[in-house]
Amino acid sequence: MLPKPVKSELGFTLLWTVTTVSGFLFSLLFIEIGEKADVGILQAAIGSFAIALPQSLILRIRIFSLMWVLSTVLGWVVITAISVGAMGWIVSTSQFFPFRVVYGSIYGAIGGFAIGFFQWLAISQGVPLAWRWILVSSLSWAIAIPVGSIVGMFLYFISRLFLGEIVGLAITWLLVAIITGINADKILG
Repeated sequence: MLPKPVKSELGFTLLWTVTTVSGFLFSLLFIEIGEKADVGILQAAIGSFAIALPQSLILRIRIFSLMWVLSTVLGWVVITAISVGAMGWIVSTSQFFPFRVVYGSIYGAIGGFAIGFFQWLAISQGVPLAWRWILVSSLSWAIAIPVGSIVGMFLYFISRLFLGEIVGLAITWLLVAIITGINADKILG
């Protein structure tokens, strides 16, 4: 008798992380990184679609993937419309360390909550602990934005190249992908 295959939590998290970060990098073909006022609703919709579509392919066995894409895009459009901003594609204009930490955490928590809420709408059917996704999303962005922003600030300070800020955003997305990937596997089971 053959042993049953072991479900790999690490495998899902790694696939989720690679997919999410790749989606972010792909979105950069269509969206110019900028300040809060530079990234509008259309850019947020395009960028979130570039990330949500590949994520939905991973989730298609567990949820109705079209709903994941629509709810993710809607979440990003809403946070951009209410002036939280398309936080995954904007950099802070401040070079003041405490500002980046405090405001990054606040905007990350608010934006992550809104995105998580809309994504919860896609996963709530048949997933008993789906409400936890809202908290995971909020917490992941509240952690990742200040960390990525600080790294970006230091890289910019050292190199005097805006590319440092873009690397900081990539680190933000990497952290969000890891945190949400670990938890998505647990929540969606």
